[in-house]
Amino acid sequence: MRPKLKRTRRAARKGQYALITGGCGFIGTNLADRLLSQGEEVLLYDNLSRAGVEKNLEWLRQEHGDLVGLVHADTRDPAALRSAVRGATKVFHFAAQVAVTTSLLDPVQDFEVNATGTLNLLEALRSVPEPVPLIFTSTNKVYGGLDDLAMLEKETRYEPVDLKLLSSGISERRVLDFHSPYGCSKGCADQYVIDYARTYDLPAAVFRMSCIYGPHQFGTEDQGWVAHFLIRAMQNERITLCGDGKQVRDILFVEDLVNAFVLAHDNIEEIAGSAFNIGGGPGQTVSLLELLSFIEELNGRKPDVSFDAWRTGDQRYYVSDTRKFAAATGWAPQVDVHEGVERLYRWLLEARSSVDNAPRARRNGHRRKRLTAVAEERA
Repeated sequence: MRPKLKRTRRAARKGQYALITGGCGFIGTNLADRLLSQGEEVLLYDNLSRAGVEKNLEWLRQEHGDLVGLVHADTRDPAALRSAVRGATKVFHFAAQVAVTTSLLDPVQDFEVNATGTLNLLEALRSVPEPVPLIFTSTNKVYGGLDDLAMLEKETRYEPVDLKLLSSGISERRVLDFHSPYGCSKGCADQYVIDYARTYDLPAAVFRMSCIYGPHQFGTEDQGWVAHFLIRAMQNERITLCGDGKQVRDILFVEDLVNAFVLAHDNIEEIAGSAFNIGGGPGQTVSLLELLSFIEELNGRKPDVSFDAWRTGDQRYYVSDTRKFAAATGWAPQVDVHEGVERLYRWLLEARSSVDNAPRARRNGHRRKRLTAVAEERA
């Protein structure tokens, strides 16, 4: 397998590309920017259904011009996926239905997008003559509600009674316990990726991610809560907390996540077939109430807050044990909670102040339409 992976990587210098499904989303945009800045061509595969992603696409095109290609398609389209993977030297699979609430309203669509869409991509990758590395983003929801963990309720947060758990977080040894249709569909996809690595020697790994935040995130009440809280506060609009607001998460700045993606790809031969819990870890935790207090400091006024019922499967405490991935790659988060939230806040301020702040396109010696045309021709 090792020689084939090396040949695949060399091909990138001959005009092939990194493929990012869901590439116009928040995480995809940040990863694409990193790869494009290094001179790689990137093909974004996106159905453009999520609000705000068209702004991300336009920003990438303005910033990187002709190195950016787009396939406007859905992962439920096997033929489009087969065409897209033919020129790929690496694949990052982010396309998904991302909200628990939406999965409760339409579990069939949730399954089709998350489980069937991932299986379609795996089959497309299985059809190419040389193995193409794949990194798939799963979720901490595969561990369920964690209701068996004894918690201490403090003034602003929950903390586990178990001091070892408090110091290290939830590890990959935790038994899977899919909860909610979203947890089931992402968990199904998670297990398919691991099994394709085992059964078909696909060089693939899984990230079970905690809460990610940073620039180019247009958060909603259902997903991207750090950005959502900031946006609502900046607009002087009410923020609704489901539960009591003492839920704790280890939030991870997207720049650190992109570093993890790069390291995962560089070490794919060693980590293939493995799942990793990826988040800020015990050093980067915050409760909802604590985040609101920090937003008050940044924004100069206290956010307007109301409370609603707990959501299905909502974990009172989830913090990732990232030691397995750190041991495999040397990765560690670099951006702490206060720095990261303030950077996102400043970015949101700039984004609101002017839609003309995007830098002019940098010419990279290619025609933008070339990569897009190749992708459309293959489709």
